[in-house]
Amino acid sequence: MKKIYGYFCKLEEIAVVVFLITVTFLVFISAVLRSFDYPLNWAIDLSLLLFAWIVFLGADMALRNTELVSVDMFLTKFPQVVQKYILLLWNIIIILFLGFLAWYGVPLALESSKRLFQTLGISYSWATISVPIGAILMLITTAIKLTKAMK
Repeated sequence: MKKIYGYFCKLEEIAVVVFLITVTFLVFISAVLRSFDYPLNWAIDLSLLLFAWIVFLGADMALRNTELVSVDMFLTKFPQVVQKYILLLWNIIIILFLGFLAWYGVPLALESSKRLFQTLGISYSWATISVPIGAILMLITTAIKLTKAMK
């Protein structure tokens, strides 16, 4: 299971890098072409779609690879046992918030299914579904980190 999760994490990192490079290229080329009176309107919509995924997949990567939400300056003032309980409480708060995002993100994605990207002709749900999927991925990451911290 660890091996499959490792492959998934690598795939997620590759997707974020490819999406970020694509967004950067699309915004740049769109700005250049617009100055020559040849706007690429679809490039903005595609950039918006990819950016939504970059935000949530990137947040999962950041949560997995760093101490994203941590203030060690205050935490280290407490005894080791108290630090463990504070980290436990903090992770529970994070899990509750991510559960909230996942729970309310699905209806948001379903509601936006009728809304279309103007130039792409696809449902806006492709962007909004990044919220619950990203939240679920961050839930898994937080649960793994919490399990490791409690050992």
